Amino acid sequence: MIRAAIFDLDGTLVDSVDLHARAWQEAFRHFGREVAFERVREQIGKGGDQLLPVFFSRQELQRFGKELEDYRDKRFKENYLPQVKAFPQVRDLFERLLADGKRLALASSAQGDELQTYKRLARIEDLITGESSADEVEKSKPHPDVFAVALATLDDIEAHEAMVVGDTPYDAEAANKLGLQTIGVLCGGFPETDLRAAGCLAIYQNPADLLANLAHSPLGEVAWPQLHDASE
Repeated sequence: MIRAAIFDLDGTLVDSVDLHARAWQEAFRHFGREVAFERVREQIGKGGDQLLPVFFSRQELQRFGKELEDYRDKRFKENYLPQVKAFPQVRDLFERLLADGKRLALASSAQGDELQTYKRLARIEDLITGESSADEVEKSKPHPDVFAVALATLDDIEAHEAMVVGDTPYDAEAANKLGLQTIGVLCGGFPETDLRAAGCLAIYQNPADLLANLAHSPLGEVAWPQLHDASE
């Protein structure tokens, strides 16, 4: 029986993926590397520790990696974070899950101060049992660290009793390493085929779609058919 849900934030609860990609693209350009937007975007969901080695050599990162990350963080918080909006019905979904007896946690590759902003935007600050951010772990997704920390905040909840909700293959890959099953949402922009290949059990358009189909979802109270797919 599923007793808890652990949610990613960027691209899952808040519409921020394109904004993160723009901030990284600007930072790369500032340090002399022109990278196409789509190439950057497909890496969003990872933290900087996992994203940067895709585009820069070890030697380059030793020279200016920390400076590049600091530049990106500043650009994102000044120019892009004010543009982030929550997806519709996030609070409604969380309230319904709580009413169904589920405990709720957050697990994000974002920094802690960004996570706090996202919680306010989604109006879920008072509904969360636990959370984890990039500030608390050594490695970001697709490593499982942030989910391990989030799961630990749920005290007596075992991995088989919790379900992850995320928008990227990196969420599913990280969760699966801990024995956590995953629901995918398409609102972060990743293809359904990628989410399924990474191990997502079911796919929904966004939090509102998951809420509308919650009873028959892997998080629901009604027996969930193995091949159910809300997107069909």
